[in-house]
Amino acid sequence: MKYGYLGPKNSFSFEALQAIIYDETAVCVSFASIPLCIQALKENMIDYAIVPIENSLEGSVHATVDSLFRLKDTYVAQEIVLPIRQQLMGTNAITNPQKILSHPQALAQSQTFLEKNYPNVTLEAVNSTTLAAEYVFQHPEESVLAIASKKAAEEYELTILAKDIQDNEFNQTRFWLLTNQNVYVERSSELTLKKTLFITLPANRPGALHQVLSAFAWRFIDLSKIESRPLKTGLGEYFFIIDLVIDNNQQLIDYAISEIEQLGGTIQSLGTYPILSVKNN
Repeated sequence: MKYGYLGPKNSFSFEALQAIIYDETAVCVSFASIPLCIQALKENMIDYAIVPIENSLEGSVHATVDSLFRLKDTYVAQEIVLPIRQQLMGTNAITNPQKILSHPQALAQSQTFLEKNYPNVTLEAVNSTTLAAEYVFQHPEESVLAIASKKAAEEYELTILAKDIQDNEFNQTRFWLLTNQNVYVERSSELTLKKTLFITLPANRPGALHQVLSAFAWRFIDLSKIESRPLKTGLGEYFFIIDLVIDNNQQLIDYAISEIEQLGGTIQSLGTYPILSVKNN
């Protein structure tokens, strides 16, 4: 099996992938961006792709959501919840860095620390935290630091200058293991299951969102998340991401989906999938 992930090696996506791979013969392939990773899956270059979908501090990862909405027919095989610990690192104890590099989400997750300790330092976004660490390693002559994981610091032999700089102790990121096949998952007492839907409402119909939510509400279907994203077809036009909790209610969910479709809504299902929570490392 080939697994794609947002790289380079020892990124948080790689750590999430390592938590679920039990096959020693598995091949792990890194990609420079989330869209490239998902596109490789669609083109059957890899069997699975693992990408971040949401952070507890900064919300959804828009590159993932928008790519899945655009490409269609991609499904979630599993969700992995990984605790995120951000480390500030460099080749040596630089006292006056000119730049700090990291993924945009990591920079946002460490905003309080950065504003307090490096208010005048340029923050530069790159495609992954590990890519930031790799750049610092490859350019020791530059006065630049990176925010990345402890494993990235070990990989590139960088000095951790400040530990656990994320704004919240309970910083977590959800990752999705994606596949081109909609795999049926049997519900059991040992598994927590969710289902994710992308819903596009009928254009310019007053009360359309209320009607959609009512289809779930009066059937007592638990929604663990609802969020809007622009359709990018014009101002004020959105699609909605809805997460449902599966609890012996699949038939009710099917009825709700049918009702929404009869109202003129378009539904893209990402499937039903189990959740794995990784313990603090």
